[in-house]
Amino acid sequence: MSTHAKRERLLLADLLESAGPEAPTLCENWSARDLAAHVVVRERRADAAGGLLVKPLAARLERVQAEFAGKPYGELIQLIRTGPPRMSPFALKQIDEASNTVEFYVHAEDVRRAQPDWAARELDPVFADALWSRIERMARVLGRKSPVGLVLRRPDGRTAVAHRGTPVVTVVGEPGELTMFAFGRQEVADVALDGDKDAIDRLRAAKLGM
Repeated sequence: MSTHAKRERLLLADLLESAGPEAPTLCENWSARDLAAHVVVRERRADAAGGLLVKPLAARLERVQAEFAGKPYGELIQLIRTGPPRMSPFALKQIDEASNTVEFYVHAEDVRRAQPDWAARELDPVFADALWSRIERMARVLGRKSPVGLVLRRPDGRTAVAHRGTPVVTVVGEPGELTMFAFGRQEVADVALDGDKDAIDRLRAAKLGM
């Protein structure tokens, strides 16, 4: 049975391929080529990927990622589609699903929403619930740098507290949009914000996410 992560992997590969290597993304100054290299290195070069979390390793990660970005773009896309090598932890279905469902969804939207003619994607309810379950578990980590109290709320009222404090801003939206907001893509997330205007402005400018 196909998993959410596998489906999002293939969608991300298709979007990267269609956009082309020099297309912009929402990831700061990364082009589609840079984003593709990041995805491949994260899965295939554990010796360098630690730089995503450990600052002393960041320089090595940057070098390795630059090396991969220099590969033919079609090769990078194929490496994403085929997935990690058999000995990688990401090759295990449970780890792939836990680690990559949100990762690939967000990066697919990084490609899609950076294009001027992007269209919203309607998520099926099962996948929306899968994203929400992950947001619930990760909320405190994603919101730890929020300068104000932060509450994430689905339209049906289900709520996750991402950061305690005052004043409080409540962000209301569908799970996919809340995911984008919580991962630092506030400006492109289709959400409603309820709270003091100054607090909302501070939240929009904050560095949320991992």
